[in-house]
Order: sequence, then C-alpha cells, then structure tokens
Amino acid sequence: MNYPAFFDQAPAITVRDRLAGFLGACNDGLLTYRYIDAVRLAGHSCPTVAGAYLLTRRALDLLYPEQIPERGNLQVRFAASQDDGVTGVIASVVGLVTGAAGPGGFKGIGHSFRRQNLMYFTCALEGEVRFDRVDSGESVVLGMHMSRVPADPRTTGLLRKILEGQATPQEGRDFAALWQDRVRRILIDHANDQELISVAATTF
Repeated sequence: MNYPAFFDQAPAITVRDRLAGFLGACNDGLLTYRYIDAVRLAGHSCPTVAGAYLLTRRALDLLYPEQIPERGNLQVRFAASQDDGVTGVIASVVGLVTGAAGPGGFKGIGHSFRRQNLMYFTCALEGEVRFDRVDSGESVVLGMHMSRVPADPRTTGLLRKILEGQATPQEGRDFAALWQDRVRRILIDHANDQELISVAATTF
C-alpha cells in the first residue's frame, strides 16, 4: 500500500489483548496499532480519523499510566448518537484499539473475554466520550477539538471545484496534499496537544 510517509511517524499504540493471547493469535497477547490500521479500517485518512486515534491513545495513557493497556477491559460511552455527524467514524476507531463493541460484539468464552455491550451512545456526559476501566472503575471523559488545527485556506476552494467537476488533475492532487498535510499536523505536530484532546472529567 502506497501511503504518506508520516503515517509511519505517528505514535503507535500497544495493548495487551488476553483473548488474542489465549487463542494464540500473538505472543503474550501484545498488539501494536498504528495510524495506518485506523486508515485501513475507515477506508480514508482525515482529521476525524486522526483525532479518534489520538483520543483513544490519550484515554489509554491516562487510564493505564506506565502500563500496557488491556484491550477488552474498557467500556466506552458517547454523548452523541451513533449516526450523529462523525460519531460512528470515531467509534469505529475507538473500537478497533480498545476492543469495545455494541450489541454485535464478541460474546466471550465462558465468563471471559466479552466485548459485547461495551460501547454505548446518546449518554449524558460532561464531554464527548467517556472511557471506563471495567476492572477498577476508573474513568476519563475526553473531548476532541479539531478546529485547533485549521485547514489550509486553499482547501475549501479546491474542494468546491472538485465537487462541481471543474477541477484540473493538478488541482485534485493539490487538494489531496493539503488535506493530508492537515492530518500530518494533527498526528505529528499536535500528537500530545492537551487542547486538541481535552480532559473534561476523571475519577482517579
């Protein structure tokens, strides 16, 4: 797959999935996710996908300080409905890394490894997304602020021309380059920006 080089420069997220270890999918159940995995899941790279990736990373860093996060040990709640705006896209990336799923998720083996009903929508929250550790009850509520990394002013005009069928091939390439440059700035320049991914509340 030919993709922008900065995808590989974005911070990686390593988790331990005990189900993966139990079934022999990987040694010690350790899984490392990279931004390209989120892109493959979503089918595209955009500020929302990048923001969701960093949102999940921030939640795991806060809930598992200096530890390897446990995939499948998090319940996730969203303030918005699943079909509201880009909530569904964000949820898909969050679910990829955390293992949390809705009614269609894995039901578990015996009393272990359940992923079903660990993700909920239209919840009363102080922020946008709440992550709860199932084992300890510790939680963090986060918000995404993608406007903190604005698009290049030329992007809107180029997009309009493309949608109207009036753009040249070069203008199409220029638009794509500007679009991905914003994603790069989000993932690389603002990877640890606490105003991009803000904390609304914690219980630890």
